[in-house]
Amino acid sequence: MSSLSLAVRDSSTMLRRNLLHARRYPSLTLNLLLTPIVLLLLFVYIFGDAMSSVIGGGGPDRPAYIAYVVPGLLLMTIGSTVVGTAVSVSNDMTEGIIARFRTMAIHRPSVLVGHVVGSVLQSVMSVVLVGVVAVAIGFRSTDATALEWLAALGLLVLFATALTWIAVGMGLVSPNAEAASNNATPLILLPLLSSAFTPVDSMPGWFRPIAEYQPFTPAIETLRGLLLGTEIGHSGWLAVAWCVGLAVVGYLWSTAKFGREAK
Repeated sequence: MSSLSLAVRDSSTMLRRNLLHARRYPSLTLNLLLTPIVLLLLFVYIFGDAMSSVIGGGGPDRPAYIAYVVPGLLLMTIGSTVVGTAVSVSNDMTEGIIARFRTMAIHRPSVLVGHVVGSVLQSVMSVVLVGVVAVAIGFRSTDATALEWLAALGLLVLFATALTWIAVGMGLVSPNAEAASNNATPLILLPLLSSAFTPVDSMPGWFRPIAEYQPFTPAIETLRGLLLGTEIGHSGWLAVAWCVGLAVVGYLWSTAKFGREAK
C-alpha cells in the first residue's frame, strides 16, 4: 500500500472513531451548542427591540436585528463547537490511547486529521442547527444568490478548519480536559468582543481596536455581506487571510507538538 493510500485509510479510520465518540457522548457537543442558541434567543427576544433601535437609529425593528445578529452567532457556534475538540484531543493525550497507537503501524498524522475533519463536520452540523432555529424565529436571506450561499458555506468551512487546528494545539498543550476547556475559552469569548451583536462604530474609541483587529469581526462582516447584501469592503480578504494564517499556525503548532509527544 502506498503512503498516500495508508494516510487516507488511517485518517478515515480515525475520523470514524471520533464521530463514534461524538455520537456516544453527545453531552459536551450539546452543551456547547446551547450557548449560541441561548444567546440568539436572549438577544432577539430580550434585547432585540432596544438593540435594533440603536443600530437602526429609529424605532424597534426586531426582524432587522435578527438579520444582523445571526451571521455572528453562526460563527460563534463554530467557536463553541471546537472547544470540544480541544477537550477530546487532551483526553487522547492523557488517557493512554496515543501510547497504544504508537505500537501500531498507522500513519501518525492521521490521529490529528481525524480530529480536525470530525470537528469541521460537527461544526457544519451545529451551524445548520443554529440556522434552523434562526429561520424559525424569523431570519431570512432572500437577496443572496446561489453563488453567495456557496461562498458563505466555503467561509464557514474555512473558518471551522482554522479554529479547529488552533483547538487541536490547545488540546495538545493542556495537561487535562479541564485545562483544555479553559485554554479554548477565548474561542467563545472573542465573538462577544466583535461586531456580532453591535456595530464597531458604536463602541467606545478605546475598545474599537479590540473588536476590529481580531479574526471574528472580518469574518462576521463578510458572512453578513454574503447573506444580507451589505457592504463587505476589505473584510473579505481579511477574513480569508485570518483563516489561512490561523490554519497554518495551528497545523504547524499541532504537528510539531504531537511529533514530540509521540516519540
